[in-house]
Amino acid sequence: MNNSLDSTQRIKNLDKASKEDFDLIVIGGGITGSGIAFDAATRGMKVLLLEKQDFAAGTSSRSTKLIHGGLRYLKEMEFNLVRQVGKERAILYKNASYLVHPEKLLLPIYKSGSLGYYSTSLALWVYDLLAGVQKKESRIMLSAKKTSSTEPLLSTKGLLGAGMYYEYRTDDARLTLEVLKTAVSYSAQAYNYTQVTDFIATEGQITGVETTDLLNNTTYRFTAKHVVNATGPWVDELRKKNSEDLNKHLFLTKGVHLVFSHLRVPLKHSMYFDTPDRRMVFAIKREGKVYLGTTDTEYHASNENPICTKEDKEYLLNAVNKMFTSLNLQPTDIESSWAGLRPLIHEQGKSPSEVSRKDEIFIAQNGLISIAGGKLTAFRKMAQKIIDKIQATEKRFGSCKTSHIPLIGSLGFAAKGYEMLTDKLPVYTLKFQEQKNLIRLVHSYGNASFEMMDKATDDLSLIYAEIAYCINNESLEHLADYYSRRSGKMLFSSNELLENQSEILAHFVMLKGLSETQIAKEKELIEQLKTEALGSL
Repeated sequence: MNNSLDSTQRIKNLDKASKEDFDLIVIGGGITGSGIAFDAATRGMKVLLLEKQDFAAGTSSRSTKLIHGGLRYLKEMEFNLVRQVGKERAILYKNASYLVHPEKLLLPIYKSGSLGYYSTSLALWVYDLLAGVQKKESRIMLSAKKTSSTEPLLSTKGLLGAGMYYEYRTDDARLTLEVLKTAVSYSAQAYNYTQVTDFIATEGQITGVETTDLLNNTTYRFTAKHVVNATGPWVDELRKKNSEDLNKHLFLTKGVHLVFSHLRVPLKHSMYFDTPDRRMVFAIKREGKVYLGTTDTEYHASNENPICTKEDKEYLLNAVNKMFTSLNLQPTDIESSWAGLRPLIHEQGKSPSEVSRKDEIFIAQNGLISIAGGKLTAFRKMAQKIIDKIQATEKRFGSCKTSHIPLIGSLGFAAKGYEMLTDKLPVYTLKFQEQKNLIRLVHSYGNASFEMMDKATDDLSLIYAEIAYCINNESLEHLADYYSRRSGKMLFSSNELLENQSEILAHFVMLKGLSETQIAKEKELIEQLKTEALGSL
């Protein structure tokens, strides 16, 4: 099998792909594009995916990192959306339990809040019903006294009680990569840092794309029967390049998250709570940290580098300090942050928080298919819609199979599959000092993590083994991409951006065979990464 994600074979693989004819070219290597490639490849299509940045570099590494059932959509009466994402959440947990973890959330209820105690109880009951929640994860209602003992940090002023319900936590970038790797295991090809610069048309119909390999400044032409634009915030940019009339267009909003040490924000439970302006904010526990978000503001600047502003920080700090009055969090308490864009469909007269998260498909006269909107949780269903449309014209690829296919790192389905992975861990616990790294690897790579543990002899060599794996199996082109999307250390272990940096860079340089110019570029990218995550604090 041609493993296009082996970066050591990149040029050879790109040259070969440029001489092939594909059934489908997918532009965009986020969760939507990766899901489309996954669906198409498992139906037997010959698939090529192209991404101008790193995989998941846009929205798909900048979300709230939850596979959630859409409780907030009940307020907007979007019952079908709640039902759909609830079903999708269950499918994803079944097929990728190493990536998707149940997370109990507390929903405090105050006199000044948007819902009362009984209306919250009813809303959570409806939510459980629509989302198909398992009985063991059904909502529980708590009295004010029980709520205070369950979460002592909560302000007691006006507290009526709380609801306890379940969401599912994930790593959005890792999910994207694992979906993409699974697509490649079904013979799809995928290349990052390959920018589509123009479309190829034959007799008025799209038949391919012109691209530039941004790493080697080489141009390629790729041909296919169908081309899908799944570029998230860049969808309209490509539609304009295709000379389309944008009677419907994107409405970009920005969401920001702040990361704190759990020692500074010692929550007993993850939470979902009201802000003074009646928005809802998550506070999620993860890896010894608590992250807080999100904001929802209109966005009109660069798509590539949305940043957390002073105003964003003040908004979230005010929200958390009002909810947890004893904390008195300050900007200096923030350990890292991230900002991401939501590519929503414009709706006249609606505020950013009110705009629907539904997806929509646009088909141009020349055949270019574009998809925008949607949610992380619904990526598989969005992909199915796209490939079903193509299948309707082809009549030869069959129906969607992805609801029954485990992702590449799985050993089995749902909780049993996760247990089969963690049961293998005790063999390695004496070998490494940092046990949290072993859990992180299993939660990131599933069964492939044990290949890294087998090759390593200590904690530093385990990082070397992880980086080598990513070079050979995940198109790791820059060390900064390891710190940000492959490992998540930029956000949740920011101190590791500084630890052993020269040794790790030297090892990366050796594995990649980089020149002096390329080494200087790697250093520059790492400094940019630090600035993005830490520099504005």
